[in-house]
Amino acid sequence: MTLSKGNILIIDDDIDVLETARMFLKQYYTRVDISPDPTKIPGIISKNHYDVILLDMNFRKGRNDGVEGFYWLDRILEYDPEAVVILITAYGEIDLAVKAIKKGATDFVLKPWKNQKLLGTVMSGWKLRMSKIEVKKLKDTARYISRGQNNGISGIIGKSKAMLKVFDLIKKVSATAANVLILGENGTGKELVARAVHEESDRKDNQFIKVDMGAMPETLIESELFGHVKGAYTDAKEARTGSFELASGGTIFLDEIGNISLNAQAKILTVLENRIIKKIGSNIPFELDVRIVAATNNLIYDMVNEGSFRQDLLYRLNTVEIFVPPLRDRKDDVPLLTDHYFTLFSIRYKKQGVTISSGVIEKLINYNWPGNVRELQHAVERAVILNDNNVITDSELFIQKQEQGSVLSSKTIHDMEKNFILHSLKENGGNVTQTAKVIGLTRTALYRRLHKYGI
Repeated sequence: MTLSKGNILIIDDDIDVLETARMFLKQYYTRVDISPDPTKIPGIISKNHYDVILLDMNFRKGRNDGVEGFYWLDRILEYDPEAVVILITAYGEIDLAVKAIKKGATDFVLKPWKNQKLLGTVMSGWKLRMSKIEVKKLKDTARYISRGQNNGISGIIGKSKAMLKVFDLIKKVSATAANVLILGENGTGKELVARAVHEESDRKDNQFIKVDMGAMPETLIESELFGHVKGAYTDAKEARTGSFELASGGTIFLDEIGNISLNAQAKILTVLENRIIKKIGSNIPFELDVRIVAATNNLIYDMVNEGSFRQDLLYRLNTVEIFVPPLRDRKDDVPLLTDHYFTLFSIRYKKQGVTISSGVIEKLINYNWPGNVRELQHAVERAVILNDNNVITDSELFIQKQEQGSVLSSKTIHDMEKNFILHSLKENGGNVTQTAKVIGLTRTALYRRLHKYGI
């Protein structure tokens, strides 16, 4: 028999009831305290933590109105609003017990009770208490993370000069209906910026629809974006509403816009110019009221010069341009981000006792993070999962060895992305599906990059 790590308090004026309940519940819980005197409740609960409190409804002989029970229930809940109180009642007092539950009691048990009924009621109360404690931890963590954002906006963490410029642009552009183009390397948080633009705008109460353009087959782009009517083509067995129409009144986020063909670019340009779409197989126009935010990690201006991206589409998309800096250019944010992810994953994987050893943060700051914030996130998550001795070291974070203060100015974005993919593939035993999941890409997008880099 395994004891539950719970503390139980029983208050009843009948000594026989107290001793019987204590002897029985001691078999299942680590601590069971009893008291025949309700006036001692404030002193008892102020000095001890109790997961479940069993409280009699009446303490004076001949009384069955529950006045004392209601009074002490109120006092307990004043001290601890999350307290789990189970009332002890006689058969004729059930209506009082129901009234007490409406006032904050958790449950009631009739006396004389059967032991298994008592145990079941107390066990349910104990589980409820554990759930309340867990919820409180999560809320406290959310408040802590929120306080720790240090000038962040809409869930983006940062206080560096580079990020303050991003926050300023988000606030300015969100007040308008202008299209936004977000540029930056993989893993920098472009989607977070897109969502922030939406959340800070007057469209925040309407839809935010993300479309992963890089993962979409060429043949499905038009149907995905514009929709189709039933029977529009062979496989169109039912009508489909396109992403543009779904996002009407809100924001559509066209991620990896730099990876689509010139043909697809032309169709999107037409929509941006006319603000009208037609479903495949229909001549009925649908007028759009949608904010367009696009993003790419590609060198989009080089693509325009090479002829692989339309200049007129670029001009339509980048009414306002936001560049999200790589993590190596916002080193002041590394401790904040590390603390954020460390707190998040310690709770998720129930390892709240884990700490980071001294000196690790400095090494994290000096590391150049080719995979940016996403790489830092995965490094911290992996370290929390694998840690066995409650202290995380730099070796558990798998930080690549680099000379202190080294810079990557001689490497291009493409070089860093290629090396990051190679490193991730090696770490995942060459498994493309798992690698794509770890680095935050779809399998199709990863295959495209493998082909691009000749891997």
